[in-house]
Amino acid sequence: MTTHGATKSVAADGRPVERAVTVGLTLAVLAGLGWIVGMIYTLVEWPL
Repeated sequence: MTTHGATKSVAADGRPVERAVTVGLTLAVLAGLGWIVGMIYTLVEWPL
């Protein structure tokens, strides 16, 4: 009698991708915040 193993779940394979996407989005948000802060600093320090 043969037994059939359970198929691997897609969620287990997708977790590294989810982690990479989360890290990428976090870095993008930090870069955006840094850009905004840099623009505000530039405007404040701009010689008038």
